[in-house]
Amino acid sequence: MTTTLQPPTTAAASTAPARHRPAARRRSTPLTIVMLAALAYFLLPLFWLLVASTKGTQDLINSFGLWFSDAPQLLANIKATFTQDDGVFVDWLLNTAVYAVVSAVGAALLAAAAGYGFAKFRFRGDRAAFNLVLGAIMVPATALAIPTYLLFAKVGLVNTPWAIILPSLVNPFGLYLMRIYAADAVPDSLLEAARIDGAGEARIFFRIALRLLAPGLVTVLLFTLVATWNNYFLPLIMLNDPQLYPITVGLSSWAAQAQNGGGGASSDMLPLVVTGSLLSIVPLVIAFLLLQRYWQSGLATGGVKQ
Repeated sequence: MTTTLQPPTTAAASTAPARHRPAARRRSTPLTIVMLAALAYFLLPLFWLLVASTKGTQDLINSFGLWFSDAPQLLANIKATFTQDDGVFVDWLLNTAVYAVVSAVGAALLAAAAGYGFAKFRFRGDRAAFNLVLGAIMVPATALAIPTYLLFAKVGLVNTPWAIILPSLVNPFGLYLMRIYAADAVPDSLLEAARIDGAGEARIFFRIALRLLAPGLVTVLLFTLVATWNNYFLPLIMLNDPQLYPITVGLSSWAAQAQNGGGGASSDMLPLVVTGSLLSIVPLVIAFLLLQRYWQSGLATGGVKQ
């Protein structure tokens, strides 16, 4: 008796494990060109700053701007920057760190608390209040600088660190961001379970909600940190003591000395301005590298369905 091999039925074939072939990576030449152009747009100024920090005054003027000189003097420029005017650059750096860190932490906590409140509580006038926050986002900070100065002058806070820190604590965009993030990141069922267990609202926020809001909190913190670190106009009108200057205003005063050549200054100030600018971005790069893992975890939030 002969037997014939029958092909597998459709039902059997459907139960067989499917073999997934790795999808071919699609490449787009125009998109690659656009991304390379964007990369060059952002990195070229940083590369120029690094190259310029290795040059003296004559090399900055006479040599090619995008390549190093034959006699690099980066270490000498860094030493001169820290020792110029009895080390005032160190004071500017510390001032900027204090202004930025205190403002960023305070603004992030206030934005998280307010955003959590708008997202998880209902009260009379909540929509009108949130619309007012959205309207505040559209108001440029420079438009509020003069009224803020007049207000702080009335209470005697001009030419103090509080004149920089207090205005930086108000971050309407951070509040809006935290409200949107809290609406999805903090489950209502988890809050109800905590209330049933007898936890108070303050304990729920600090022990449960704040941990779930960590990626959004770090985002607001970094945005405020960068904004306060790079703030120029507000310290310019609020401070008149060079010992209280942040880096932005301090380097601007050096640049004015290098341009005008008055007050005993010379063109040798120009390399110090460039080197100081390079040193001023190093803390921001370090802060981003240390906190980027929270951003990565935040991007993955909600990617897996329960």
